[in-house]
Amino acid sequence: MPASPFPLRPHDDAPLLRVRDVAKSFTVHLRGGLRLPVVRDVGFFVHPGECVVLGGPSGVGKSSILRMVYGNYAVDRGEILVRERETGEMRDLATGDPRLVLKLREGSIAYVSQFLRAVPRASALDVVADSLVRSGTPREEARAAAAAMLRRLHLPDALFEVPPATFSGGEKQRVNIARGFLTAHPILLLDEPTASLDAVNRAVVVEMIREKLRQGVGILGIFHDETVRDAVATRILDISSFSARKAA
Repeated sequence: MPASPFPLRPHDDAPLLRVRDVAKSFTVHLRGGLRLPVVRDVGFFVHPGECVVLGGPSGVGKSSILRMVYGNYAVDRGEILVRERETGEMRDLATGDPRLVLKLREGSIAYVSQFLRAVPRASALDVVADSLVRSGTPREEARAAAAAMLRRLHLPDALFEVPPATFSGGEKQRVNIARGFLTAHPILLLDEPTASLDAVNRAVVVEMIREKLRQGVGILGIFHDETVRDAVATRILDISSFSARKAA
């Protein structure tokens, strides 16, 4: 596994992520173009070694914020400034073209979603190793690192060469977590990473998160499991104050 998440000095605490004045709504075309506001005036920072947890009740826009930060959702207005790993410059993902979004995903920002999305026939080992291979790591070295990560998450070796489409929900999520944690991205987004896990593997993920924080990674996450949230959060941001639903 990579020894260092990014080439920044340990004392460098400039923000890795800055979200400023972001608003998001959805258009329901089957209802005559009805616009449904989700969030407005969203603003926060994530610094190295910080785990910012998005809090608040269901429906206030927590997952939408994560998807905007990763570039899956467009924003209506505002900035999502991501610190580029190679240059240290802040790049606006919200207004960037697809090439910038892909570049930031390759080097600066990783995402563990609630659902595993993978090439259907690829083995679990290759799914996890893929990001390392694409970044230039020799395939066998990447597969060895992937195997170590999967073993840490107690996935049986017998499943390594099996496509994860056949796995249980908890097994799929362990593959998803291994893929997201294997790389050395300076920013890590986590959307309910432990929701499908048993107590043993939840404890493993908590320690993996703490290791990332010690390395200086900035984490933005959603954790409905209060025990996990309390174990990893350095700051909880109540998204209710940004919700546009109550004002719709």
